[in-house]
Amino acid sequence: MKTGSSSSSGCSPPSHLLLFFFFLSFSHAQQSYISNFQLNCYNTNSSSALGYSCNAPQSSCSSFLIFRAQSPYVSPALISFLLSADAANISRLNSVSDVAPLPAGRLIVIPIPCSCSGKFYQHNASYTLKTLSETYFTVANDTYQGLSTCQTLIDQNPFDSRSLSVGNQLVVPLRCACPTLNQTETGIKYLVSYIIASGDDIRAIAQIFNADYQAVLSANELNEKSTIYPFTTLLIPLPSEPTEISIVPPPSSPPPNVPNPPPPPHSDGGSINAALIVGVAAGVFFLLLLGILLYLFFRLKRQRRTRQSLKKESASEIEEYRRPAFKEEEEKKKTLRSPLASTVREMLDWIAVYTFEELLNATGGFDEEHRIQGSVYLGVINGDAPAAIKRVEGDVTREIKILKHISHSNVIKLSGLCLHEENTYMIYEFAEMGSLSDWLQHKNTAGAGDSSSLNWKQRIQIARDVADGLNYLHNYSNPPYIHKNLKSSNVLLGRDFRAKIANLGMARPTEDGGREQVTRHVVGTQGYLAPEYLEHGLITPMLDVFAFGVVLLELLSGREAIFVREDEKNREALLWKAIEGVLLHGEEGKSAAGVRGFVDGCLGDDYPLDLAVAMAELAKRCVSRDAGSRPNMDELLLALSAIHNSTREWNVEEEAGGSSSGSAIPKR
Repeated sequence: MKTGSSSSSGCSPPSHLLLFFFFLSFSHAQQSYISNFQLNCYNTNSSSALGYSCNAPQSSCSSFLIFRAQSPYVSPALISFLLSADAANISRLNSVSDVAPLPAGRLIVIPIPCSCSGKFYQHNASYTLKTLSETYFTVANDTYQGLSTCQTLIDQNPFDSRSLSVGNQLVVPLRCACPTLNQTETGIKYLVSYIIASGDDIRAIAQIFNADYQAVLSANELNEKSTIYPFTTLLIPLPSEPTEISIVPPPSSPPPNVPNPPPPPHSDGGSINAALIVGVAAGVFFLLLLGILLYLFFRLKRQRRTRQSLKKESASEIEEYRRPAFKEEEEKKKTLRSPLASTVREMLDWIAVYTFEELLNATGGFDEEHRIQGSVYLGVINGDAPAAIKRVEGDVTREIKILKHISHSNVIKLSGLCLHEENTYMIYEFAEMGSLSDWLQHKNTAGAGDSSSLNWKQRIQIARDVADGLNYLHNYSNPPYIHKNLKSSNVLLGRDFRAKIANLGMARPTEDGGREQVTRHVVGTQGYLAPEYLEHGLITPMLDVFAFGVVLLELLSGREAIFVREDEKNREALLWKAIEGVLLHGEEGKSAAGVRGFVDGCLGDDYPLDLAVAMAELAKRCVSRDAGSRPNMDELLLALSAIHNSTREWNVEEEAGGSSSGSAIPKR
């Protein structure tokens, strides 16, 4: 069928109904309670054991976990380390200092960012196995108290569940969720993941949070007769942030008072025997005490002699003695003797620090065959997964500190560092398919098969992924950030063409919930810079929205942000200005014809014209000269999710040999 032809058929509903049907699909979908499936690590029949489904309009949100203080995690600082959360926010919500010791069993509110990873919501923590007795089951149910499941750990970690080793670093997906449309319409803003303990019941749990009992039942698809189990999570819907929970399990009950037994009958023989027993016991005690004192005396004397003899050894002999055991560790410590040393030392709890020798081995001495682009090389470090190793000159402290707080599937992850001489080597997750700009300009054909061009479905998925990542940075990271350097070359594609935003070196916190900032130092790439930034140095989240609009236009047209017009003069033109003449309000037919001429010729007619028009209109709003007229990332994500949802329906219709009208709306 001709999928690129006009979709003006009267049989098809108008495009705005797409959003209605998209929202309707979310309106009543709540989350299924895990029941007791977490006990069987190899039961794959229940998806609820893998996490809460991504069934809400937004794929990222602020969420909360409830954790019970238990040794060794008995302070906000230690709990934040375990759960990859922010200690300052934990302290604020629970009205305690970062290092304050907490009574065992106290319920602690943990604020976290929650986002979709595939089909399920999650917040990723990291845990290193410390003993041979630890398993996926014990980590999920004992260490993390049921905030994760062994099924999820098996699914998202590369280590065989039957041959785990001390030192294995696990990704621990923690169970969280975002409110559905139905919940938000009733005033629900947050979902709290509560860990059920033995003896808990749903009504009592609801009372702890002053939550509506029926809303709790509905959120978990339960009824009043449902059974709940320890080491599972229950979602608590709340209209506002949870605050300090002053509930600690009561101390164990003392044994009942029993009256003293009557004394034995008096007899002289009994008194003598008692005196003899007391005397012998006293003598034994005295001998033991004397033995302990003599042992301590001679041990201290021997240690004093040992220390004195060690002082007489030369410094070189001591160094020679230490070198074999600590050679590698000492080399890594040397890499920290630079201006970045304090920053790196602060991050050693979450990031790997490599030696320069390890990077040389991983890249064949930074051989040309390993070069990806510029100063970025492909390397396999110590047999791990392939990584992108980037050599950076100058201060990278800002980007490192930003990436420490970022955890989203559509933002590139920093996994390691190496400091060598004047350079910093940053190790990122490897995006196998390269950059979006290379694909649009046909410079990257790796894994392309018979074609080096992106199809319509891939382009819409990429647009949605970038919107999801930006929405996370603007609204859900802590603190929120403005990327400031979004462009198609900073959008990387994984093996399945899922997009990841990269290069956060220019990012800045929004400050005070998005208050306008002004700079005299305007930097960036021509073609992506918003007018208010170029003219006045104004920095707001709308700066990213403008650049995102240009990326949308690149996805639609296959052209660069600054392109050469195909006319007699071959003049350069800005892509964001070119769209102004494509869409003519009030002239639907001309707009459709204009978009058809604007769309990348590599797509041929293999795309739904009405969705292409909708995407062009969305992009035009993003690149509006007036920043106040641009949509925010929340709105953009919802709109692109609707277009993405309709694209999937269009694909089904196309494969079934449906109507040739070109409409993206399936027949009903």
